Amino acid sequence: MEVINVTEEAETFTCNAFLVLGEHTVLVDAGAMAGIPEVIRGYTDHLDAVMLTHQHGDHVAQLEAVVDAFDTEVYAYADHPHATQILKHNSTVRIGNESVNVIHTPGHAEDHVSLVSETSLFAGDVVVHDDGAFDYGSFGRTDMPGQSRERLIESIRTLHDRLPATVEHLYAGHGSAFHGDVADVIATALKRAETREPKYPE
Repeated sequence: MEVINVTEEAETFTCNAFLVLGEHTVLVDAGAMAGIPEVIRGYTDHLDAVMLTHQHGDHVAQLEAVVDAFDTEVYAYADHPHATQILKHNSTVRIGNESVNVIHTPGHAEDHVSLVSETSLFAGDVVVHDDGAFDYGSFGRTDMPGQSRERLIESIRTLHDRLPATVEHLYAGHGSAFHGDVADVIATALKRAETREPKYPE
């Protein structure tokens, strides 16, 4: 699976938006960085789909620009004006050259999904490797309206329990990509989330 972070050079706040090249070329999240279509065109002239992990602004701000540029399908768990396909829990989609399982992982956002193949996890904001709050196992914030630490903890547990042993690549919405023992990163994030300590102390 060839994965490129097309927002890596962003100078403004955005999520990581991952372009996955292959038989089914997909952008996982659209990001909030202006000029994303131009960055994508540096790698491909065709985009089969955008798949949204959730619909927070830093993940969807450039969605319309990407759709306009590539006339592409949009997969989302919840309704969105540009959505053409609804992602369902336990369904299977194609990303690059791999089959990917959709797992509903709410807590940070009600519509949050994680995308898990035999080699890779696109975790959105549920679990991240490093994000400035914690290194080697962090998790999405739950201190804003509509968010729930309890539901996030259950989602991280579900993700850990259902992760294939062969997964070695973690692509999260923030921080750096990780290659190695992804299950251990998730287990570390779970332990930290269970302490109930605030992610961003005042």
